[in-house]
Amino acid sequence: MNNPYDAILLVGFGGPEGRDEVIPFLENVLRGRNVPRERLLEVARHYDRFGGVSPINQQVRDLIKVLEPELRDHSVTLPVYWGNRNWHPLLADTLGDMANNGIRRALAVVLSAYSSYSGCRQYQEDISRAREAVGDRAPAVDMVRVFYNHPDFIAANADRVQVAIDQIPASEHGGLHLVFTAHSIPQVMADRCDYVQQLTETCRLVAQAVGIGPDRWTLVYQSRSGRPQDPWLEPDICDHLQSLATQHPAAVVVHPVGFLSDHIEVLYDLDDEAGNVAKHVGLPMLRSATVGTHPLFVTMLRKLIQERLDETVAKEAIGQFGPNHDVCPDDCCPSLMLCRAPTPVVR
Repeated sequence: MNNPYDAILLVGFGGPEGRDEVIPFLENVLRGRNVPRERLLEVARHYDRFGGVSPINQQVRDLIKVLEPELRDHSVTLPVYWGNRNWHPLLADTLGDMANNGIRRALAVVLSAYSSYSGCRQYQEDISRAREAVGDRAPAVDMVRVFYNHPDFIAANADRVQVAIDQIPASEHGGLHLVFTAHSIPQVMADRCDYVQQLTETCRLVAQAVGIGPDRWTLVYQSRSGRPQDPWLEPDICDHLQSLATQHPAAVVVHPVGFLSDHIEVLYDLDDEAGNVAKHVGLPMLRSATVGTHPLFVTMLRKLIQERLDETVAKEAIGQFGPNHDVCPDDCCPSLMLCRAPTPVVR
């Protein structure tokens, strides 16, 4: 291998692991955003239902446990480090440890499948700030590409969906509707990135893989925040379920395709809120699992790493768009502040 890196850096979102960590964690997440304090406290109550513990950190630990042997089995012997955007272990602390261990250049695997400001660009900014905090000793960090159309990612999601479908009597499969969900983002931000296009392509490929036709699946959104007067991506999952109930489908499978693990936004927004709406309107609903530590998802992460370690390794992608770029253009996935900037007039 022509290997320019000496470590792998897994980059996560982070989450609290106790009630006393919830508010400081949410303040980190929402710093610099125009989110009312009432909304922060409302979300804090979601975490309180689970004892103040988000499962996301443990899910990353579980992922590392299966990723490390997968890498070793394919002759990738680089150490794997882990740093989070919003909570411990924080990126700056991890990069400091890497510097102390003599790491000079790392390849980051960001646990986010799609291009958007919060799903890609912001992670780059977080890594840059963490490097600045460490100083001149900080390792250089590159990122693997987003992987929304990687064949193993599609197959892992399709398998999770199929497991849910198999719980429904075969006689009802013809009347089944598949609802994909992803995190909503402001419309003005969505207009300046490929988030919706990529999500739609993932949904199309997964639905095709499980034999669901285009008239029997829908992409909807969840977990919106921000000011009510600002347009965000719609329809909302709860609104969609109420509308879908009027069509009397035999059953609904809800698949959180926009998320990689079953964390609080999946457990609360889908299992609790959306589940209660479905029950109220008499809609039989099953929620399929996220890819998590699915073997094909782990295989995909290993392949993404290998293609950057060795330029002779082919990049895999299926569908309409091909592999995404390795290095983001300067103007892709701008922040909300930049999206709202007025377009200059050319005179």
